[in-house]
Amino acid sequence: MKKKIISTENAPAAIGPYSQAVEVNGMLFLSGMLAIDPAKGDLVAGGVSEQTTQIFTNIRAVLAVAGVTTEQIVKTTVFLQDMSLFGEMNEVYAAQFNGSFPARSAFAVKELPKQALVEIEVIAVR
Repeated sequence: MKKKIISTENAPAAIGPYSQAVEVNGMLFLSGMLAIDPAKGDLVAGGVSEQTTQIFTNIRAVLAVAGVTTEQIVKTTVFLQDMSLFGEMNEVYAAQFNGSFPARSAFAVKELPKQALVEIEVIAVR
């Protein structure tokens, strides 16, 4: 097994003992991304639409360092503060892909770090 840590300053630094992403045998596992502006270190202003948009900006930054695009995402997991946010998140989410959607799970959790409204983790394949 060949394991490589993937990181970039163009996405938020880990806020705990984990990596932004790990690559193993051509598979990339991205940690859950929050809507943190990497330049400021704070959650972006606005609601779930703005947060979902920032999350995908962060996801693209990490994928780019590995030479991968969103078209190579095969699975996502979406964590929502409340399921009432699903529709608005889903609109932004759908616009991130060109009709070839990855598998996805989405569910509400009791609480997210930094009181975020949404968090998304990704698995991509070379």
